[in-house]
Amino acid sequence: MKVIVSGGGTGGHIYPAISIAEEIKMNIDNVEILYIGTKDSLEDTLVSGTDYIFKSIHVKGMPRKLNKKSFIAIKELFLGLSESKKIIREFKPDIVIGTGGYVSGPVVFSATRLKIPTVIHEQNAFPGITNKILSRYVDKVLITFEDSRKYFKKKDNVILTGNPLRSQILNIDKESAYDDLNISRDKPFIVSFGGSGGQMSLNNAVLKNLPGFLKDGYQLYHITGKTNYDSFMEALNSEGIQLKENIKIFPYFNEMPKALSIADLVITSGGAITLAEISVIGIPSILIPKAYTAENHQEYNARSFMDYGAAIMILEKELEEIDFFNVVKDLVEDKDKLTHMTMKAKELGKANANQIIFEEIRKLI
Repeated sequence: MKVIVSGGGTGGHIYPAISIAEEIKMNIDNVEILYIGTKDSLEDTLVSGTDYIFKSIHVKGMPRKLNKKSFIAIKELFLGLSESKKIIREFKPDIVIGTGGYVSGPVVFSATRLKIPTVIHEQNAFPGITNKILSRYVDKVLITFEDSRKYFKKKDNVILTGNPLRSQILNIDKESAYDDLNISRDKPFIVSFGGSGGQMSLNNAVLKNLPGFLKDGYQLYHITGKTNYDSFMEALNSEGIQLKENIKIFPYFNEMPKALSIADLVITSGGAITLAEISVIGIPSILIPKAYTAENHQEYNARSFMDYGAAIMILEKELEEIDFFNVVKDLVEDKDKLTHMTMKAKELGKANANQIIFEEIRKLI
């Protein structure tokens, strides 16, 4: 059996593609998986760490407004369509799967023209433009949020599956995690991070409110993002703030599955992968969606969690106006509310998303 997977641009599209590929490989013997992305891209880097074949096509994102770059993007799109058809004809896949990002557009569309079964997966509550266009042609549209169903014109092929998860999230020994990370079970443990690249507004809010965290003794792991770490620590020093054992600042944290498994509260942005992970574990959250994401999709994601009762949402523009530390403190000390949010988060989580997605794919093969 042969499968083509395509998704790119950001980790939010790439990691689900890799997770789906892993689930297929785990369930089907002798499967060949080809990943199509763009050259020297994030997907090129990430897929090189797997044993999947990687091939690249030419394609660029279409600018929101018509300008010179629009004509370059159109030229690249037609070139990408031609390259996609050539790769598909040579590889002869049994199915083609797209997880969003502009690179998946020509790949999946070409497959539909060649009468090959096609599936797309949408990670966000507000679908990206590529998936909205492709949804008119593909056999199945798999969604993470029930809220996104209304944005697709064809409703009969839209299926709620959840977001595919990395296996580490589901297989953590919590007792070992406390010991490995040296976290006390007797004090609240808060994990704060603005996605894999960090978030300046969250960094500023944490920096401003560190004296409160230090005074109250909450255990806090804050991840700044690699590019923001030096400036954060310089600001910390210039403010004369001395960290204690209960506060740890990291540029990046490799043991995130362990930290999430024992966190009492997560403060983060509205990335789809993070929300899928914290909902499966059942962690109350304060969500600060990044205002500059495509189609403002993080706010739609965060609002979906807030409306369900699983999270508190604070917009970036509101951070300067509120007493951020007391918002955190009031939530951490309200055990009944935390318990309720934990329950609502778990209701949103889909621990078997990978299996559901695989079964929907298998039905088309």
